[in-house]
Amino acid sequence: MNTLPMTEHSLPYFLANGTAREFVATIHMLTAALLVSAALGLAGCASTTEGGAVGAERKQLLLISSQQLEQLSAQSYAKLRADASKQGTLNTDSALTQRVRAIATRIEPHTGVFRRDAPAWKWEVNVIDSKELNAFCMPGGKIMFYSGLIQQLALSDDEIAVVMGHEVAHALREHSREQVSQAIAARTAIDVGAVLLGLGQTSADIAGTAYEALIATRFSRADESEADRIGLELTARAGYDPRAGVSLWRKMMQANGGGRAPEFLSSHPAEANRVQQIQALLPSVMPLYEDARRRR
Repeated sequence: MNTLPMTEHSLPYFLANGTAREFVATIHMLTAALLVSAALGLAGCASTTEGGAVGAERKQLLLISSQQLEQLSAQSYAKLRADASKQGTLNTDSALTQRVRAIATRIEPHTGVFRRDAPAWKWEVNVIDSKELNAFCMPGGKIMFYSGLIQQLALSDDEIAVVMGHEVAHALREHSREQVSQAIAARTAIDVGAVLLGLGQTSADIAGTAYEALIATRFSRADESEADRIGLELTARAGYDPRAGVSLWRKMMQANGGGRAPEFLSSHPAEANRVQQIQALLPSVMPLYEDARRRR
């Protein structure tokens, strides 16, 4: 029987080398991880909302419960609110706070079009006195606006409603929950793959993974598109002019062109075609706005 020489370039040498064994083990681990990811994906796919008039029913990977994430969000929001209060920056302008809360009051009931449970969320609306151009709605209806967004861009009520509708839409679609689930799936797949192959168990801290993913949320283009669609419908149903979305994003792009990107835009890309996308949605939502105006 012929034997191959054990040179550093030969297959027998490579297979006998420790690096090769590690390479093969890594391939096996990644294969196991992919299988686990696929299983998790099949088990956790669902849609969090109804389509409404604009349609937004993409299947999502949801491995953590709404209740778990809402609890985590409530804790984070409470800390932010307490810190702002301690610093004397919470709701310092009562007229501005009342204005933002009045808009929220009109939008909240219409969230039921997309999610039946949403109108019963424990909604909170506050304003932080800051030059930051920022706003968000955390899971469970925790809304925060920064005064700089409204004052520096001289936003109208219609434009505030577009911002708020967009942010509320992220919460309705549970985009944060989806991103946390993706982080958990990736972490779980690697951990399970390592354990199955006896490569040593990494310390899995699912709560930590969830928290980090929540804090570091940067929404995808698909998320932003869904938030635009649902947000404009919420704006229109609440009786605010959805055409304000065009002027809003033009203001955003002007602010972004002045140097440092506004914090609000760090996860909300303001490409030129975004205005065109919003204009394309107007035929679907203008009848809702006109009907709401007639009923007011």
